[in-house]
Amino acid sequence: MLRIARVGLDVPLFQTFDFLVPTSLDLSVGQLVRVPFGRRAGHTELGVVLELDSKSDFAPERLKPIDSAVEGVATLDPSLLELFGFCSRYYQAPLGQVITATLPPALRAHMRAEASAKRKAIHAAYEITDTGRVALLTLPKRATAMRLLLDALGGQPHTIGALRTIHARAGALLRQAIQHGWARQSTAQATSTVATIGEVPELTADQKRALDAINQPGNQPRAHLLQGITGSGKTEIYLRLIANALSRNQQSLLLVPEINLTPALLTQVTHRFPSARLAIAHSGMAANERLADWLDAQSGEAQIVIGTRLAVFTPMPSLGLIVIDEEHDPSFKQQEGTRYSARDLALVRASNAKIPIVLGSATPSIESLENAARGRLNLIKMSSRAVRSARLPIVEFVNLNAEKARDGLTDSLRRAIEQTLARGEQAMVFINRRGYAPALHCPSCGWMPECTRCSARMVFYRASQRLKCHHCGADSRAPNVCQKCGHAELHAAGQGSERIEDAVIAAFPNARVARIDRDSTRRRGEAERLLLAAEQGELDILVGTQMLAKGHDFPKLTLVGVINADSAVFAADFRAAERMAQQLMQVSGRAGRADRPGRVLIQTRFAEHPVFQAVSHHDYDAFVAVALRERQLMHLPPFSYLALLRAEAKSKEAVSAFLAQAQSLAKQYAAPLDVKVWEPVAATLERKAGFTRLQMMVQAADRKQMQRFLVDWLSDVREQKFSQVRWHIDVDPIEV
Repeated sequence: MLRIARVGLDVPLFQTFDFLVPTSLDLSVGQLVRVPFGRRAGHTELGVVLELDSKSDFAPERLKPIDSAVEGVATLDPSLLELFGFCSRYYQAPLGQVITATLPPALRAHMRAEASAKRKAIHAAYEITDTGRVALLTLPKRATAMRLLLDALGGQPHTIGALRTIHARAGALLRQAIQHGWARQSTAQATSTVATIGEVPELTADQKRALDAINQPGNQPRAHLLQGITGSGKTEIYLRLIANALSRNQQSLLLVPEINLTPALLTQVTHRFPSARLAIAHSGMAANERLADWLDAQSGEAQIVIGTRLAVFTPMPSLGLIVIDEEHDPSFKQQEGTRYSARDLALVRASNAKIPIVLGSATPSIESLENAARGRLNLIKMSSRAVRSARLPIVEFVNLNAEKARDGLTDSLRRAIEQTLARGEQAMVFINRRGYAPALHCPSCGWMPECTRCSARMVFYRASQRLKCHHCGADSRAPNVCQKCGHAELHAAGQGSERIEDAVIAAFPNARVARIDRDSTRRRGEAERLLLAAEQGELDILVGTQMLAKGHDFPKLTLVGVINADSAVFAADFRAAERMAQQLMQVSGRAGRADRPGRVLIQTRFAEHPVFQAVSHHDYDAFVAVALRERQLMHLPPFSYLALLRAEAKSKEAVSAFLAQAQSLAKQYAAPLDVKVWEPVAATLERKAGFTRLQMMVQAADRKQMQRFLVDWLSDVREQKFSQVRWHIDVDPIEV
């Protein structure tokens, strides 16, 4: 009898592809296979079997046989395939592309045959040698990472996976240690796969109430929104819930918004559950390590998975808990390929699996708070800090209309930093802008260097004397003279984190200063090294961007200075005020988390703005109440649903013609479904990487009506012949 497999592939087509199943293959739905695809002889592509049948619309002689099944990989379970299906339908993306994009790159790169061997090697145990013990005593202080690794190996044998919880570059460090004779593979067993629980702190009254609310039996909502002020101990709630899941032999999935937050959470989880098998899932991992951890999660060996947004698709056969830390963070929304929200998909996955899910944040998204008000989420509040002697910081404003900032720093902020250092405490200077200055300008004619490919100015980096575009990556030598009038001197306009770092070093030459942003932490492991040094009190002043704003606990940090806080006050995006409130609340929460009082100084010209007032009174709910009233009046989310059709082309005429045609096609479907189609407009950044970018928004009061409209409309749009235009749909966009 003829056996046909319908396979999903990584192609931008809303269809599956039929292949013959060889008699030697025993396939099932969800199995990963290699299939011949394309014109090159012998070339195969990775796909997933989505359906098995005995007939095809194509003649058997036209069908090609499946090349092979991917070895060492179990089939994707039905619940995960259900999640992929929902993601494909809701975000209007081809199912094959949705699935294959979530698989470890090593699988897509033909490394599947070596999967088992790599997995075995990664889970071998390593220990310190006698030579290593001597090295541990003699290594220079600056060799922080190597000392950490050797110290860990001196306690008990560790796997590479376990060592990565200590340092992101554990693999490279271990190879170096083995070469020097400081470490070797151990004949003893590594950490057990049976989880044990380390030291457990006493719960506060708030934490007890929160846990009781989540664990309460009966018909309570399984989806919980945990709104706890910064320092209230939300992580302890997560750890207790993981312990409960482990006691039931269930797996736990923890999602964090950014890679740099993973090590801190890993450390806490490892200390609490020293013998639990952990898996990590984020794009910064080496390919073989990522594959090994993915396989461990799929087999059920990994009891806890910690990762960024892509980890929401991790196969976990005994999943019993999902936690989303910093649920409000925009990093949970994918901005390339399938534009999915990991937070929203996690809610779907938890609902399908009938397991608890906890969304945690000090500053929840307005959408999540409104969902709680409508009964879709169980709102739990924690309003006191976990350290009993800790208090919320005092928030003060420095009026930039009355006090001038020299190199970004006012005298008030300089004095506050000086007083902080005199007490032996740490200070943080926060500015959410990289580089030395946002632009160079000519004082004679006003010329400013602009990116030739984007409608944006080039950012000046003084240390390297380079101009860089933060949108397309263009990089060039900074000119010495004005390119328009020939003036011999160019001035830096505005401040970035590099300039603030220079100003801080000049003002406090004896202080230990470190800048933490995407530029200073490009080297693998550098962010972990700097954050660890800050936590251990080896730094006096931290200068940085939003990388410092959330998730970190610096016991000695008592002062936070905020620079350039006014940049979002008059932004066009209706979510700008919400993001600013969240960011300021989060960064303010870094101060005074231990037994020392905290202080926050915000340099601004608009101290009476509702956002600043909410921050000064630590009253995020007051800001949300105002924002909700405004959005309801303007019929904006969460009181409506949006989708953006974004298009780009080298020619503005081509992209304009495409959107005009798309707008015309939309009209026949919009009216019956009460969907509003807006006029095409320029994107916030109209030109990027040489492409002109326009967009068109559609809006609906009902989510189901929006989905019905998108299915019919986009089906017509895909049939249009605009070869010069690249386009995509963004459902529930976070940037408009």
